Amino acid sequence: MEKPFSVFDIAGRAMSAQLVRLNTTASNLANAGSVSGSKEDAFRALKPVFRTVTNGEGVATVSVDRVVAAGKDPEMRHAPDHPLADENGNVWAAGVDTAAELVEMVEAARQYQNNVQVLQTAKTLTLDTLRLGQ
Repeated sequence: MEKPFSVFDIAGRAMSAQLVRLNTTASNLANAGSVSGSKEDAFRALKPVFRTVTNGEGVATVSVDRVVAAGKDPEMRHAPDHPLADENGNVWAAGVDTAAELVEMVEAARQYQNNVQVLQTAKTLTLDTLRLGQ
């Protein structure tokens, strides 16, 4: 039988999941201006899929199950002078909503910071408890 999750396990796994979320958002923003010669080759926004991990009654945390391409479809633009343009003079811009990605980044950063605060509080409480025994 596995040992129950501690507050450090729970917050650490949550921070790891938020870090994946921040990295995929950074990748999406970095590729937001990219174009391709076909719809199939165009960049699509990446999104992590989270899974609940339980260990013990009423105790749960999170893990990243997978990262999938999601979001809006690539957008066709007429740019006949572009080197990647197809025979009709079209290129496909990355399917990334930069405003939504920035909101996602701020939210993930705040959730990461919340878990840092949880760890700091748990550490302080643990140290204070140990001092009581001295």
